[in-house]
Amino acid sequence: MTDPVLLLVAHGTRNPAGVETIARLADAVAGALSDPTHGPSVRVAFVDVLGPSPADVLRDLPADAPVIAVPAFLASGYHVHADLPREITESGHRHVHVTPAIGPDPALAQVMGERLRDTGLRPADRVVLAAAGSSDVRALADVRTAADQLGTVVGRPVEVAYVATGEPRVTDVVATAHAAGDRVVVASYLLAPGLFHTRLGATGAAGVTEPLGVHPGVTELVVARYRAGVDVIWAAAARSRSHRPGPGRD
Repeated sequence: MTDPVLLLVAHGTRNPAGVETIARLADAVAGALSDPTHGPSVRVAFVDVLGPSPADVLRDLPADAPVIAVPAFLASGYHVHADLPREITESGHRHVHVTPAIGPDPALAQVMGERLRDTGLRPADRVVLAAAGSSDVRALADVRTAADQLGTVVGRPVEVAYVATGEPRVTDVVATAHAAGDRVVVASYLLAPGLFHTRLGATGAAGVTEPLGVHPGVTELVVARYRAGVDVIWAAAARSRSHRPGPGRD
């Protein structure tokens, strides 16, 4: 049976390095899912800023091809809950299973913890998780969950701050900490380089981690989402077959 297509759905960015990061992540995922004889097709789509859109990619696939859409989002807000379902509906493709977004997840907290140690995290440092931000309360709750998961990894409370939408802003949190005489390191809760990550470098923090990027932990997380989606599709197909009338049955 043909492996379902993996559709990796990202936000989109005008920054070439950010686009390249998503392409490299897709390549890493394809490599992790492939063996010498076969592997699924891995396609990339963007819900904003640039194309192709999910609808564009889905229209380009055979109508009967099963698809696992993995949202490469670190929190589930409007893009995950509204834009992606709308794109799927507009495509007319009827065999798409959407997995949970990749974040928050303890695997991402482990990646950020590793990155913080690489920046020289000290025992007394205040840690701030910096997210893009959202006006969707569901996404903000996801970011808080991500901070709590990171806190478990680094063994201290982790504050939440935002680069664009939402309060408090990263610059304000860092300034307040400095006024109190505290050293601050920022964990970048961003998937790829771009304008938001560039802004973090100007906050005055003692250290800023790199975006999550194409870390093996991120690749493995996308692979896990895909494989769980495959299990759902095949289980549904098996149930459908079991309910069909057999030969000689009404």
